[in-house]
Amino acid sequence: MTLRSDAQTVLSSWSSPDPAQDALRREYLDHLARFPDGTWRECRAGHITASAVIVDPGGERVVLTLHRRLGMWLQTGGHCESSDATLGGAALREATEESGINELRLLPDPVRLDKHWVPCGGGTWHLDVQYAALAECGSALTRAEAESADLGWFPVEALPEPTDDACRALVREAARAARSRDGLGAA
Repeated sequence: MTLRSDAQTVLSSWSSPDPAQDALRREYLDHLARFPDGTWRECRAGHITASAVIVDPGGERVVLTLHRRLGMWLQTGGHCESSDATLGGAALREATEESGINELRLLPDPVRLDKHWVPCGGGTWHLDVQYAALAECGSALTRAEAESADLGWFPVEALPEPTDDACRALVREAARAARSRDGLGAA
């Protein structure tokens, strides 16, 4: 199976939580149908990316990275690589590389999608498939110096600034998914 076919399978089977997320899901599938290279950064029309916000199993604390180029606190994630066989694997690889936590447990399904314009390659769309990864609160962090100006654990209810609405929404959904998975709260 190729990364593209895995992305099509993941997006086809994902249960969108609301109509806006379902519209993005369909848009991502249309993109993959139109662009055979739609999972790679070389696709100028935009490309699928994979990210994971790291939360503790109780959904109380989150790891965010201060993105060096954007100057905002965001989740870990980025471009898919040729070695990635699955979107989940790409998200887990990125989270591990950018946090230094080797004991991450990726929840199996995406928690949300986010399409955003980025300056990479002169400007393009990132069609981000966003996961939640679990780590014990207080796990030691090792910052990826080339990408991150800072890295830390934060309370889910008190995220550092600056961040954006998309990151806040992702943190809420990931915390909910973590609590639901461990039987600590409603989904």
